[in-house]
Amino acid sequence: MVENLQKIAEVFLLAENRLLREALVRLLSKKTDIRVVGANSYSPTVYREIVAAQPRIIVSDSASLASTKALMPTLRSAIPGLRVVLVDMDADENVFLQVVREGVVGYVLKNASAVEVAATIRAVASGEAVCPPALSMALFRSVAEQAVAPSAAVLGADLGLSRREQQMVELLRERLTNKEIAQRLNLSEQTVKNHVHHILRKVGASNRLTVVERCQLQRPRAS
Repeated sequence: MVENLQKIAEVFLLAENRLLREALVRLLSKKTDIRVVGANSYSPTVYREIVAAQPRIIVSDSASLASTKALMPTLRSAIPGLRVVLVDMDADENVFLQVVREGVVGYVLKNASAVEVAATIRAVASGEAVCPPALSMALFRSVAEQAVAPSAAVLGADLGLSRREQQMVELLRERLTNKEIAQRLNLSEQTVKNHVHHILRKVGASNRLTVVERCQLQRPRAS
Protein backbone atom coordinates (compact mmCIF):
# COMPACT_ATOMS: atom_id res chain seq x y z
CA MET A 1 0.00 0.00 0.00
CA VAL A 2 2.85 2.41 0.82
CA GLU A 3 4.42 1.69 -2.57
CA ASN A 4 1.18 2.64 -4.35
CA LEU A 5 0.91 5.90 -2.43
CA GLN A 6 4.40 6.88 -3.49
CA LYS A 7 3.42 6.55 -7.15
CA ILE A 8 0.52 8.99 -6.93
CA ALA A 9 1.11 12.19 -8.92
CA GLU A 10 -0.13 15.12 -6.84
CA VAL A 11 -1.28 17.91 -9.13
CA PHE A 12 -2.26 21.56 -8.67
CA LEU A 13 -4.38 22.92 -11.55
CA LEU A 14 -3.70 26.55 -12.40
CA ALA A 15 -5.95 27.82 -15.19
CA GLU A 16 -7.64 31.13 -15.95
CA ASN A 17 -10.28 29.35 -18.00
CA ARG A 18 -12.83 28.03 -15.52
CA LEU A 19 -14.28 25.48 -17.96
CA LEU A 20 -10.83 24.07 -18.63
CA ARG A 21 -10.03 23.97 -14.93
CA GLU A 22 -13.24 22.17 -14.04
CA ALA A 23 -12.88 19.75 -16.95
CA LEU A 24 -9.37 18.84 -15.82
CA VAL A 25 -10.56 18.31 -12.25
CA ARG A 26 -13.25 15.91 -13.47
CA LEU A 27 -10.86 14.13 -15.78
CA LEU A 28 -7.99 13.69 -13.34
CA SER A 29 -10.17 12.85 -10.34
CA LYS A 30 -11.11 9.62 -12.11
CA LYS A 31 -7.48 8.46 -12.18
CA THR A 32 -6.32 6.34 -9.25
CA ASP A 33 -2.68 7.35 -9.68
CA ILE A 34 -3.29 11.12 -9.98
CA ARG A 35 -4.59 13.28 -7.14
CA VAL A 36 -5.72 16.89 -7.58
CA VAL A 37 -4.53 18.74 -4.46
CA GLY A 38 -5.75 22.17 -5.55
CA ALA A 39 -7.25 24.14 -8.42
CA ASN A 40 -7.53 27.87 -8.97
CA SER A 41 -6.93 30.76 -11.32
CA TYR A 42 -4.08 33.20 -10.73
CA SER A 43 -4.49 35.57 -7.78
CA PRO A 44 -2.17 37.32 -5.32
CA THR A 45 -2.77 34.48 -2.85
CA VAL A 46 -2.23 31.56 -5.21
CA TYR A 47 1.44 31.22 -4.18
CA ARG A 48 0.41 30.38 -0.61
CA GLU A 49 -2.20 27.92 -1.86
CA ILE A 50 0.32 26.06 -4.01
CA VAL A 51 2.97 25.91 -1.27
CA ALA A 52 0.37 24.67 1.24
CA ALA A 53 -0.78 21.95 -1.19
CA GLN A 54 2.81 20.81 -1.96
CA PRO A 55 2.06 19.35 -5.42
CA ARG A 56 4.61 17.42 -7.45
CA ILE A 57 3.26 18.95 -10.66
CA ILE A 58 1.57 22.21 -11.65
CA VAL A 59 -0.72 21.81 -14.65
CA SER A 60 -1.21 25.29 -16.11
CA ASP A 61 -2.63 27.09 -19.09
CA SER A 62 -0.57 29.74 -20.90
CA ALA A 63 -2.32 32.73 -19.31
CA SER A 64 -1.67 31.48 -15.78
CA LEU A 65 1.93 30.60 -16.55
CA ALA A 66 2.56 34.13 -17.80
CA SER A 67 0.99 35.58 -14.65
CA THR A 68 3.02 33.35 -12.32
CA LYS A 69 6.33 33.49 -14.22
CA ALA A 70 7.99 35.65 -11.58
CA LEU A 71 6.80 33.28 -8.85
CA MET A 72 8.20 30.09 -10.38
CA PRO A 73 11.78 30.35 -9.03
CA THR A 74 10.39 30.92 -5.52
CA LEU A 75 7.91 28.07 -5.91
CA ARG A 76 10.67 25.72 -7.01
CA SER A 77 12.69 26.70 -3.95
CA ALA A 78 9.71 26.06 -1.68
CA ILE A 79 8.78 22.79 -3.42
CA PRO A 80 11.94 20.92 -4.52
CA GLY A 81 11.40 18.87 -7.66
CA LEU A 82 8.30 20.80 -8.72
CA ARG A 83 7.50 20.28 -12.41
CA VAL A 84 5.27 22.26 -14.77
CA VAL A 85 2.98 20.95 -17.53
CA LEU A 86 1.31 23.33 -20.00
CA VAL A 87 -2.05 22.38 -21.49
CA ASP A 88 -4.36 23.88 -24.13
CA MET A 89 -1.45 25.05 -26.28
CA ASP A 90 -0.89 25.65 -30.00
CA ALA A 91 1.92 24.02 -31.97
CA ASP A 92 3.90 27.28 -32.03
CA GLU A 93 7.65 26.58 -32.12
CA ASN A 94 8.66 29.94 -30.63
CA VAL A 95 6.24 29.68 -27.71
CA PHE A 96 7.26 26.07 -27.13
CA LEU A 97 10.99 26.83 -27.04
CA GLN A 98 10.48 29.84 -24.77
CA VAL A 99 8.52 27.92 -22.13
CA VAL A 100 11.04 25.06 -22.26
CA ARG A 101 13.75 27.62 -21.44
CA GLU A 102 11.59 28.74 -18.52
CA GLY A 103 11.48 25.22 -17.10
CA VAL A 104 8.31 23.64 -18.53
CA VAL A 105 8.79 19.87 -18.99
CA GLY A 106 5.37 18.89 -20.35
CA TYR A 107 3.60 20.51 -23.33
CA VAL A 108 0.08 19.38 -24.27
CA LEU A 109 -1.72 20.72 -27.34
CA LYS A 110 -5.31 21.92 -27.13
CA ASN A 111 -6.55 19.04 -29.30
CA ALA A 112 -5.03 16.39 -27.01
CA SER A 113 -7.25 13.63 -25.68
CA ALA A 114 -7.97 12.96 -22.01
CA VAL A 115 -5.75 9.90 -22.26
CA GLU A 116 -2.86 12.02 -23.58
CA VAL A 117 -3.20 14.59 -20.79
CA ALA A 118 -3.13 11.92 -18.11
CA ALA A 119 -0.22 10.12 -19.80
CA THR A 120 1.78 13.36 -19.91
CA ILE A 121 1.24 13.95 -16.19
CA ARG A 122 2.31 10.39 -15.37
CA ALA A 123 5.42 10.68 -17.53
CA VAL A 124 6.43 14.03 -16.02
CA ALA A 125 5.82 12.67 -12.51
CA SER A 126 8.26 9.85 -13.25
CA GLY A 127 10.98 12.26 -14.36
CA GLU A 128 10.40 12.37 -18.11
CA ALA A 129 9.87 15.38 -20.38
CA VAL A 130 7.02 15.30 -22.89
CA CYS A 131 6.27 17.33 -26.02
CA PRO A 132 4.21 16.72 -29.15
CA PRO A 133 6.14 14.84 -31.86
CA ALA A 134 5.57 17.78 -34.24
CA LEU A 135 7.69 19.99 -31.97
CA SER A 136 10.52 17.54 -31.29
CA MET A 137 12.50 18.71 -34.32
CA ALA A 138 12.31 22.34 -33.14
CA LEU A 139 13.82 21.31 -29.82
CA PHE A 140 16.67 19.35 -31.43
CA ARG A 141 17.35 22.19 -33.85
CA SER A 142 17.48 24.74 -31.03
CA VAL A 143 19.96 22.66 -29.04
CA ALA A 144 22.15 22.19 -32.12
CA GLU A 145 22.15 25.93 -32.85
CA GLN A 146 23.12 26.76 -29.28
CA ALA A 147 25.97 24.27 -29.43
CA VAL A 148 27.64 26.07 -32.33
CA ALA A 149 26.74 29.64 -31.32
CA PRO A 150 29.36 31.59 -29.35
CA SER A 151 28.49 32.19 -25.70
CA ALA A 152 27.27 35.73 -25.05
CA ALA A 153 29.32 35.78 -21.86
CA VAL A 154 32.52 34.62 -23.57
CA LEU A 155 32.10 37.21 -26.30
CA GLY A 156 31.39 39.81 -23.62
CA ALA A 157 34.85 39.36 -22.12
CA ASP A 158 36.35 41.57 -24.84
CA LEU A 159 34.02 44.36 -23.79
CA GLY A 160 35.68 44.57 -20.39
CA LEU A 161 33.03 42.67 -18.47
CA SER A 162 34.03 40.91 -15.26
CA ARG A 163 33.33 37.20 -14.84
CA ARG A 164 30.24 37.99 -12.75
CA GLU A 165 29.04 40.48 -15.38
CA GLN A 166 29.57 37.89 -18.12
CA GLN A 167 27.43 35.51 -16.09
CA MET A 168 24.78 38.21 -15.87
CA VAL A 169 24.78 38.59 -19.66
CA GLU A 170 23.88 34.90 -20.04
CA LEU A 171 20.93 35.41 -17.69
CA LEU A 172 19.88 38.56 -19.51
CA ARG A 173 19.84 36.49 -22.68
CA GLU A 174 17.30 34.21 -20.95
CA ARG A 175 15.17 37.35 -20.43
CA LEU A 176 15.16 36.95 -16.66
CA THR A 177 14.06 39.84 -14.49
CA ASN A 178 16.35 41.34 -11.83
CA LYS A 179 14.39 39.46 -9.19
CA GLU A 180 14.78 36.15 -11.05
CA ILE A 181 18.53 36.75 -11.54
CA ALA A 182 18.89 37.55 -7.85
CA GLN A 183 17.20 34.27 -6.96
CA ARG A 184 19.29 32.31 -9.46
CA LEU A 185 22.60 33.72 -8.18
CA ASN A 186 21.62 34.08 -4.52
CA LEU A 187 22.19 37.85 -4.59
CA SER A 188 20.11 40.80 -3.44
CA GLU A 189 17.96 42.47 -6.07
CA GLN A 190 19.82 45.75 -5.49
CA THR A 191 23.16 44.05 -6.20
CA VAL A 192 21.76 42.74 -9.47
CA LYS A 193 20.53 46.23 -10.39
CA ASN A 194 24.02 47.60 -9.76
CA HIS A 195 25.62 44.93 -11.95
CA VAL A 196 23.16 45.57 -14.78
CA HIS A 197 23.84 49.31 -14.56
CA HIS A 198 27.61 48.70 -14.85
CA ILE A 199 27.08 46.32 -17.79
CA LEU A 200 24.97 48.88 -19.66
CA ARG A 201 27.68 51.52 -19.12
CA LYS A 202 30.56 49.27 -20.19
CA VAL A 203 28.79 47.98 -23.29
CA GLY A 204 27.41 51.41 -24.18
CA ALA A 205 23.85 50.15 -24.35
CA SER A 206 20.59 51.75 -23.30
CA ASN A 207 18.70 48.52 -22.63
CA ARG A 208 19.22 44.85 -21.77
CA LEU A 209 18.41 43.50 -25.25
CA THR A 210 21.11 45.66 -26.81
CA VAL A 211 23.61 44.33 -24.25
CA VAL A 212 22.96 40.76 -25.38
CA GLU A 213 23.10 41.70 -29.08
CA ARG A 214 26.41 43.54 -28.72
CA CYS A 215 27.99 40.75 -26.71
CA GLN A 216 26.97 38.26 -29.38
CA LEU A 217 28.36 40.43 -32.19
CA GLN A 218 31.66 41.10 -30.45
CA ARG A 219 34.44 38.77 -31.56
CA PRO A 220 37.02 37.48 -29.05
CA ARG A 221 40.63 38.48 -29.55
CA ALA A 222 42.87 36.02 -31.32
CA SER A 223 45.09 34.11 -28.90
